[in-house]
Amino acid sequence: MHVIGTAGHVDHGKSTLVEALTGIHPDRLKEEREREMTIDLGFAWMELPGGEEIGIVDVPGHRDFIENMLAGIGGIDAAIFVVAADEGVMPQTREHLAILDILQIPKGVVALTKIDLVADEDQSGWLELVEDEIRKVMEGTILENAPVIRVSAKKQIGLDELRQALDSCLSGKLSRPDLQKPRLPVDRIFTIAGFGTVVTGTLSDGVLNVGDEVEILPGGLRGRVRGLQTHKRKHTSAVPGSRTAINISGINTDQINRGDVITKPSTYRATRRLDVHFRLLPAINKPLVHNTEVKFFIGSAEVVARVRVLGVDEIEPGKEGWLQMELRQPVVAVRGDRFILRRPSPGETLGGGSVVDPHPKGRHKRFNSGLLAKLETLSQGLPVDILFQAALALHTAPIKEIVARSNLEANQASQALRELVDNRKLLLLDEPSTGIDTDSNALVIPHTAWDEIVRRALSEVERFHRENPLRQGIPREELKSRLNLSSRPFNAILERIVSKGILEEARPLVFKPGHRIQFSQSQELAISKMMSIYEKAPFTPPSIKETKNVLGEEVYNALVDLGLLIAVSEEIAFRKEDYQHLIAEVRSLLQKNGEITAAQVRDHFNTSRRYALALLEHMDAKGITLREGDVRKLRL
Repeated sequence: MHVIGTAGHVDHGKSTLVEALTGIHPDRLKEEREREMTIDLGFAWMELPGGEEIGIVDVPGHRDFIENMLAGIGGIDAAIFVVAADEGVMPQTREHLAILDILQIPKGVVALTKIDLVADEDQSGWLELVEDEIRKVMEGTILENAPVIRVSAKKQIGLDELRQALDSCLSGKLSRPDLQKPRLPVDRIFTIAGFGTVVTGTLSDGVLNVGDEVEILPGGLRGRVRGLQTHKRKHTSAVPGSRTAINISGINTDQINRGDVITKPSTYRATRRLDVHFRLLPAINKPLVHNTEVKFFIGSAEVVARVRVLGVDEIEPGKEGWLQMELRQPVVAVRGDRFILRRPSPGETLGGGSVVDPHPKGRHKRFNSGLLAKLETLSQGLPVDILFQAALALHTAPIKEIVARSNLEANQASQALRELVDNRKLLLLDEPSTGIDTDSNALVIPHTAWDEIVRRALSEVERFHRENPLRQGIPREELKSRLNLSSRPFNAILERIVSKGILEEARPLVFKPGHRIQFSQSQELAISKMMSIYEKAPFTPPSIKETKNVLGEEVYNALVDLGLLIAVSEEIAFRKEDYQHLIAEVRSLLQKNGEITAAQVRDHFNTSRRYALALLEHMDAKGITLREGDVRKLRL
C-alpha cells in the first residue's frame, strides 16, 4: 500500500484536483471551505488503473501554513506536484519543491492545472513556456525527470492521464518493509461518539493489530488498539505504508498531540538530542551559525531546537555539514529519518537532512576530528545495514551484484550476508553450490520483498480468476508482466511459491490451489454435443473457428486450459485422447520405417493433407520430429 501527497503554491488547485481524482473533498474544516483555502492536512483515497488503492495527503500551500504541510508530507511515497497554468512557478512552488528534495521523496508527477483558464488561441505556446519554466526549476532535484501532465479538474481534462502517470510512478515500487517495529506519527486526533479517541497517521516499519497494547511517545502512556481503519474500512491489521486510523482505548484526546508516535511498548526511546547530517539550501542568504534557534520537523512533530555546528564555524548556503540538535521537547527518531529545519521568524525553510545518531552519548566538543570520522562512518551505516539497503534497492538480484552495490570489502560483505540470511532478513532463492560466496550468482531477495511479491502474486491470480471465471489460470507471461519482474527473478520466485503450495502451475498457467473451472448447465450440454462430434471424426475434427462459433471463445479457451482440447495450429485442435493417439502412432511408424511423409500420415489416419501437415508441423515445433525435404524423421 502506498501514500502520495500534494505539493505546490496556494490556490494552484491541489484540493480541487484531489476531489476530481477521488470524489472526496479533502478540506474538512468549515473555515477551509468558506475561505476556499486549505489550512490543515486533508485526506482522500482512490484506486489506480492497475488496481492498487492509494491514500492521498492534501497539504496547504499558503506560506502561513507551511508547518502544517510538513506534518503530513514526510510519510509519502510519491508527490503530485501542482503548478497552475495561469500563474506558473510561484514562491511556495519553489519552497515545496525544496522540501520534497530535502525529504528525498522518491517519485513524483507534475500536474499542470487550470489549463482551461488559458485562452485557446494562446494555450499551446503558453503551456510550453510554463512547462519549460517548471523543467528549469526542477533541474537537479528528485523531480527532475518527473512527467508533466496537463489537467483541468473543472473540465475533467487529463485526469485519466494523471491517474495512469501515478500508476506508472508507483509501479514496481515495494510497499514499506515490515521491520516488526511499528510506529505511527500522529497527524490528527479526534473523538468519535461511542468509540472514544481516534488518531491518524501513516504507519511505517511494522504491523499493528486490533488488541495490541501500544505506547504513546514521548509521554510513555499506554493504551490498547480497539479498532483500525484504512480509507474508512475496518481492518484487524494495519500494514506499513498505509494511512491508518487507530481507535485507542484508555487514552483521552487531550493526552495526545500531533507529533506523538504510536508504537508497541519498549520498541523506541524518545530523545532530546540528535546527531544529524545537514544541507543548507543554496537560496538562503546567510550561513547557518552555531547556536542558532530553529524549528525542527521530523515525522509529524515540530519542536524548537538549538543548532550546534560541528567541525566548522558555520555552514555556507548550498553546503553540507554535521550538526548536533538540542531539542526543547523529546521526539522519536531512527537513524536515516529525514528532517527539515526552518527559521522561526521570519518563517523560512533553511534546509534539512538525515538523522545519523538518534541517541548520542553526550554533548559533543565542536572541533573533534575523531568525532567527525565517527559520524561519517555512522552516516554510511553498519556493514549489515549497508548490505541490506543494497538488497532492498535491487529487490531480487545475484549476491555479487548486491555486494558490488554495497561497496563493502569482501570480508565485511561476507559476514553481513551470513548475518542477514541467518536472521531471515534475506532469502536465498537459489541454493549456492559453494555456500554463501560474495561472488556467487545465486539470487537473493529481502524477506520483506518476498512477502510483498507473494501477496501481489496471489492478489493478481485471484483477480484473474474473478475476471476470467472460465480460465483455469493466468498465463505465466501475463503474471510476470503484472508483477513487473524480469525472467530469471520471476522464474525463481514462482518456483518457490509453487513449491510452498501457495499457487499451483500447469504450464503455461498459474492458479490458486484447488481452483477449478465451473461450467453452467447449458455450457456443459453444448460441450457434450461438441465433444461427441469430435469423437465421431477424431482425425478430421471441426475447425477451431467452428468450435468457437458453437461454444463461444471463453468456453473453447477453458477446454484448452483444461487440456481437453489441444491446438496443433491456429485452425486445428484435437481431443486430448485423439492427440495422444496421433502422436504415439506417428512415433511408432517412424521407429518402424525411419521416415514418413505427409501423404503417408494422411493415408494412415484416413484424413486430409490439411490435418496431416498441421500435425507434423506441430511435432516439428515440439522437437519430436525433424523435417528433411518432404520427409520427417525422429529427432535424436
